[in-house]
Amino acid sequence: MNIEKYLSRIGLDRRDVRCDLETLRTLQLNHLLHVPFENLDIHWNVPILLGMDRFYNKIVENRRGGYCYELNGLFNGLLTELGYHTHLVSGRVFMGENGYSPDFDHMGVVVKIGDEEYLADVGFGDFASAPLKIDPSVEQADRQGTFYVRLTEHGAFEIEKFTDGKWIPEVLFGRSNHNLSEFAERNEFQQHSPDSNFTKRKICSILTADGRKTLTNNRFIVTLNGKKRETEIDSESRFYELLFQEFNILFKPV
Repeated sequence: MNIEKYLSRIGLDRRDVRCDLETLRTLQLNHLLHVPFENLDIHWNVPILLGMDRFYNKIVENRRGGYCYELNGLFNGLLTELGYHTHLVSGRVFMGENGYSPDFDHMGVVVKIGDEEYLADVGFGDFASAPLKIDPSVEQADRQGTFYVRLTEHGAFEIEKFTDGKWIPEVLFGRSNHNLSEFAERNEFQQHSPDSNFTKRKICSILTADGRKTLTNNRFIVTLNGKKRETEIDSESRFYELLFQEFNILFKPV
């Protein structure tokens, strides 16, 4: 991994990077502002394999995005190279009345700084833009909303977001340290199963200075200062025009 090139990919210079909480906040925000969350390889029939070289070549060298295993997997590698103490954790996404998805459905990064632990996540779409302290004594305000970390009786921690006047669960994380290979089975499900949300539609989404922009099969959604504007996508060619114009991703048939 070329650290200088990775940092340049997210708009940073190695000389400005230290191993502290403030830098971690900067790294996470800049990652979200420069690297999109996207599942395009699934729809282009390009296998998503779990490996740091694959992640690095796709995200840094080819200036693409990815989904949680790729984004958080590579981000974890960057943090360890910079001297942070980290480990990968398994996340289960809240599915409303259906409860939580299975283990390893999502990947997060726990970072220990001093005696405190933080969840760093650059692979969950419209989620917190800053690391969340794993501390149930405080509500944590973020540009994406207000979050609360609730500890469970089994040692896990649940992230809740204050939405429409109430706390809504987002994702439940375990505390165990996991290897990248342990996410392989669920990674296969995400890209091949008809029950996976990722096989049902294309998505490319990125945080912006004033909001977010998201492209799906039939919608281009721009959120600016809390106001949302949607444009219908009436053809596949229009989808790929916007993909290049807004995300600088060029479709290359394999």
